[in-house]
Amino acid sequence: MIKSMTGFGSCSSKDNKQNYTVDIKTTNAKQFDFNLKIPSEFKDRENEIRKIANLLLERGKIECTICIQKNTTTNSHCINHTLVKAYFKELKQIATDVSISIPDVEILSIAMKMPDIMEVTDGQTSDEEWLILKNTIEEACRLTNLCRENEGKTLASDFNLHITNILSYLNEIEPYESERINAIKTRLQKALKEHGIQNTDFDANRFEQELIFYIEKIDFTEEKVRLVKHCDYFMQTMKDDTSNGKKLSFISQEIGREINTLGSKSLEVNIQQKVVQMKDELEKIKEQLANIL
Repeated sequence: MIKSMTGFGSCSSKDNKQNYTVDIKTTNAKQFDFNLKIPSEFKDRENEIRKIANLLLERGKIECTICIQKNTTTNSHCINHTLVKAYFKELKQIATDVSISIPDVEILSIAMKMPDIMEVTDGQTSDEEWLILKNTIEEACRLTNLCRENEGKTLASDFNLHITNILSYLNEIEPYESERINAIKTRLQKALKEHGIQNTDFDANRFEQELIFYIEKIDFTEEKVRLVKHCDYFMQTMKDDTSNGKKLSFISQEIGREINTLGSKSLEVNIQQKVVQMKDELEKIKEQLANIL
């Protein structure tokens, strides 16, 4: 299964107090790169959210935005009545002790300006609220992965096409192989004749032996066999239950190594043209592999 690192998922839920919306956007990255935007009341849950995203989304550049919208217009701040009364009583006692006559309204006004008068009523979230948000995050991750899988199917079709093309170009090399050997033999004989070597003591048997040795050095049968096996392995790895972007990248490197060796050994223009075409197909694969999970 091929899974892209690019995806998007959004999920919303609600309870009696508020609405929860989680948006997740992912793009390609070599490691897990997580960026979270979250309301202050859920800041204490940031590490737990990070662990959920890491477990479900694995890696990539991940942007997670969480919005909380209150269902009511209830003020999140209230007056601490007990503290106001305590301040008022102390201030009035001080005024009496120093024999200052101050109206109660002014004393109350001073008391209302004292520290910690206002309390935040919803600064912390309950376990029930966290459970709703957690489920919303997990569903957004699931939808993101579904988007990744759908894009991965498109990429898999492209990979199949490029691998098929590489194997097709490899098969097209075969008609030129026998011509290559004859051309090499003719070229060497011509070189010997041009340098006058054949007019001296020329050992034809030794020439044949050296020619065979040289041809063995430039033989690329093993490269062709390994190239086919690497391509088959690439196709098989794409069918694994999990997405293996890094593994596919390693296999593509081995494919490239065999193609390069084949090109350097070919010494034949038609074969080298096919090698260039294979390299072009492989380069298209490598460009897309950077976006595979």
